Amino acid sequence: MPELPEVEALKDFLTDHLVGREVVRVLPVAISVLKTYDPPVTAFEGREVTAVHRHGKFLDIEADGLHFVTHLARAGWLHWKDTLPDGPPRPGKGPLALRVALATGEGFDLTEAGTQKRLAVYVVRDPAEIPGVARLGPDPLADDFDEVRFAQLLEGERRHLKGALRDQSLIAGVGNAYSDEILHAAKMSPFKLASSLTPEETRRLYEALRATLTEAVERSHGLAAGRLKAEKKSGLRVHGRAGEPCPVCGDTIREVSFSDSALQYCPTCQTGGKPLADRRMSRLLK
Repeated sequence: MPELPEVEALKDFLTDHLVGREVVRVLPVAISVLKTYDPPVTAFEGREVTAVHRHGKFLDIEADGLHFVTHLARAGWLHWKDTLPDGPPRPGKGPLALRVALATGEGFDLTEAGTQKRLAVYVVRDPAEIPGVARLGPDPLADDFDEVRFAQLLEGERRHLKGALRDQSLIAGVGNAYSDEILHAAKMSPFKLASSLTPEETRRLYEALRATLTEAVERSHGLAAGRLKAEKKSGLRVHGRAGEPCPVCGDTIREVSFSDSALQYCPTCQTGGKPLADRRMSRLLK
């Protein structure tokens, strides 16, 4: 799933490639991708793109007062085309969900792999009309997101750190991969209660959060959209690397599986050398 660093990089890429250009066609291929109908998606046609924004994991293309907002979900992606194929795309069983064409002949496709179709597109006058955007917590890379504000968010939070970091209404933009990376950098168990952190631990987690995301954004800066997935994977130290040696201590990276996801961690760095039980709702460590 694209998370804050990848969506930030897509925002920068699209700013360079879209701003000042006219949208001539918006062609839905999978109607299920459209989550709003007033104004219709065709209302975006004939408008000049004025800005591109990011709201957590949502990508927002603004054009003359309308916003084309997309959430790429778990298996969605944006593919830039210097020259779009001739003719309209044909509905079928392929991954193509929607195409946006510019007056220059350039454009982009939104695709989604797999059978679970969660890619979402909204055309709205105000992004705050979208429930997922309206409920977003603060952006962790914002200038005003300091350690004091972070501590206030965690105060009284009775969930595990892994779940708290992934909650978009608490902190916007962090998902499964970067929550693993942040916790590894902070040397904390994913199942430690957020409310149990000492001031020193809160500071360590805050610094790991900011540093991990900032470094990922810097690695992705300036990359073409098609290279972002590979860059994300190459930069991860524990997520998706179960069975490999930890790059910090050399211990074997372990995994805890859930019904629809998994987390990875290093026992030596994060859990005092104790492996977590690989079952849902493990509470081995507090």
